[in-house]
Amino acid sequence: MSRLDKPRISFFFPACNEEETVEELALRADRVLRDAASDYEVIIVDDGSTDRTAEIADRLAAENRRIRVVHHPKNRGYGTALRSGFAAAKLDLVFYTDGDLQFDVAELPRLIPLIRDADIVSAYKERRMDSWERKVVSWVYNTSLRLFFDLPYRDVNCGFKLYRREVFDAITLKSTRGLIDAEVLLKARKAGFRIVQTGVTHFRRREGGSRYRIREIVMTIVQMFDLWRDLHRS
Repeated sequence: MSRLDKPRISFFFPACNEEETVEELALRADRVLRDAASDYEVIIVDDGSTDRTAEIADRLAAENRRIRVVHHPKNRGYGTALRSGFAAAKLDLVFYTDGDLQFDVAELPRLIPLIRDADIVSAYKERRMDSWERKVVSWVYNTSLRLFFDLPYRDVNCGFKLYRREVFDAITLKSTRGLIDAEVLLKARKAGFRIVQTGVTHFRRREGGSRYRIREIVMTIVQMFDLWRDLHRS
């Protein structure tokens, strides 16, 4: 990729019951990408929403040819929603963020120069605006990844990442839950892809609190053991 060229970017975000933010995020992404990319698409992955998220997303797609929607008939989990987004993305670079506006998509252009000498730019929250419970869960999770997988990156689950398309052509993903980010980084590193990090701004959730629940944490731990076995079999 030439330093002077604007890249072709697939931008996607998972959305489950995000009727308050889905339109604002999609339109913000469209504005940012008009300047940052030579070609782009905005993909909304509706993960079985039961509110007006799907309806709003479909209207946006009808109004703007750059926006399209992937629907899950029922909720299939965060990891599956990201896998659907990675599979749907067709352009040279793939960017994803979360659908709840905890990040400023205007910071996306800062990641583009970094990927010219890397394959993945994995961001971290410069100043976490999470609850203390969420901070504890995140610390335990990231510490576990460092201890069991020698994964040294900060804030692995930060929902603000930029990838080269070929990363997803080279690895097979299986996670259906929150372990998906770690799985991508671990398998990409094993395949020889280069990973760099940078800090980004973090905002509090507008609606409600963290969606992490005990069942989700337990299932993520189970999938962590499955991932460990998967990595050591291949």
